[in-house]
Amino acid sequence: MPAKGATSEMIEAPPKEPRELKAEGSVLVELVSRTFQTKRGPIQALAGMSLRADAHDIVAVVGPSGCGKSTLLELICGLQAPDSGTVRAAPAALMPQRDLLLPWLSAIDNAGLALRARGASRDEARKTAAPWLERFGLTQFGHTRPGELSGGMRQRVSFLRTLLAGKPVLALDEPFAALDAITRQEMQGWLAHVLVSEPRTVILVTHDVEEAVMLADRVVVMSARPGRTISEIDISLPKPRRRTDAHVVELRERALAALGADT
Repeated sequence: MPAKGATSEMIEAPPKEPRELKAEGSVLVELVSRTFQTKRGPIQALAGMSLRADAHDIVAVVGPSGCGKSTLLELICGLQAPDSGTVRAAPAALMPQRDLLLPWLSAIDNAGLALRARGASRDEARKTAAPWLERFGLTQFGHTRPGELSGGMRQRVSFLRTLLAGKPVLALDEPFAALDAITRQEMQGWLAHVLVSEPRTVILVTHDVEEAVMLADRVVVMSARPGRTISEIDISLPKPRRRTDAHVVELRERALAALGADT
């Protein structure tokens, strides 16, 4: 269950004893299974799912629709508990598929919601968020409401809100899925740049295999439901990466092959 006073976009996993983790910011999922009870009967989302991420790793998770990727993120963030297996994670903040910006608040006040949830005043939250808006290229839109922002700008505000939660782990659930192709590519490059200057451990769920290869240090490929890891692809290519690079294309094809796609 979410911690009292936390929002659905910024849920932190319960604190773990330091001895459980290799390093601050680590995530370890071992042989986890999760079943939901529905009116049509039980649905098993995950069965023996395993995943690891060391501090500052960027791990992309790809798999068929309905394979339990979002459930995996919620387990890492402490929103759910596994039926079996083990989840050990540093405090994590979740960025959901939709930006969920509050329409009556300005960009700077939406960005500062994580700070307000921790007890900061509006002025304190604005003071903290302001330099980040500048870094994110949003200074002139700080007092603009979400309805007047482009899709890419809204996602930047949503990501900033998640970042300002101050957690070492970011769980990103299809953060660019709603964007057009051009804006999506721009946001991928922007995110890669931000994570160089502000490293975090990132678990990125995406349906876009190319996005996974462009951004991640490792790609975890999941099976159809019930989800489990069927392949892990390490990516040691330097960043930034070019989509047309032969190594990027090769790794993308490997991930597609693991998914059973027709290559």
